[in-house]
Amino acid sequence: MAKRTPLVCQYLEKISRSALEKYQGTIREYVAKRHGVYALYRGNRLYYVSLASNLRNRLRHHLRDRHGQSWDRFSVYLTIGDSHIKELESLVLRIVSPPGNKLVGTFGKAENLRNQLGQAIRQQQRIEYEDLIGGRKRKTPVKPRVTSPKNRKGQLPVLSKYISNISPPLKLKAKFKNKTVTARVAKNGTIRFAGNTYFSPSLAAKAVCNRSCNGWTFWNYERAPGDWVRLNQLRK
Repeated sequence: MAKRTPLVCQYLEKISRSALEKYQGTIREYVAKRHGVYALYRGNRLYYVSLASNLRNRLRHHLRDRHGQSWDRFSVYLTIGDSHIKELESLVLRIVSPPGNKLVGTFGKAENLRNQLGQAIRQQQRIEYEDLIGGRKRKTPVKPRVTSPKNRKGQLPVLSKYISNISPPLKLKAKFKNKTVTARVAKNGTIRFAGNTYFSPSLAAKAVCNRSCNGWTFWNYERAPGDWVRLNQLRK
């Protein structure tokens, strides 16, 4: 298993403002030209959160800008590169809403589940209402039924019983010989790859590798936007 790169590699927490004023040269050795997220505090209360590609310059700037007299301690969280710090900043802003920040954090590619949750709750409330007042008998199942094809042996697609709660098409991808290959899972559970249809992940994987292959560990699926996990997670 590949070693995971940590999000935060080094940090300083609740350092006095006077330390920054008196020992800028020393602190510079740790934070100059480093990426990360920093926080300003007044006492123990969070006042302001932001990100920076050069933490030393940003902190020094806050000694005299509009925030200058509003904080007396600071924390810095150093990251390897800057690929995650914008989202990390947005996450903190949305959770704590510091008084010194005017903007609310945003997530560029994240999916808001609010509407889906609302629809699911309304559907459940309709079912409960009909049960309480003895209304008309509801049809079962509530969701539209998808007819799954059968192969020559009369077997249904392997994934058909696992994707009922997933909005199709389900995206699949895998790495093979340093190349990324992609496929899609239809509503009925069949897998479409390179113009052909397959009834199981392993058959689709075999089409890529030209040999027998465990499709549950070969393929990854997109559980949420940008969140790719092993296809085997569907069975857990």
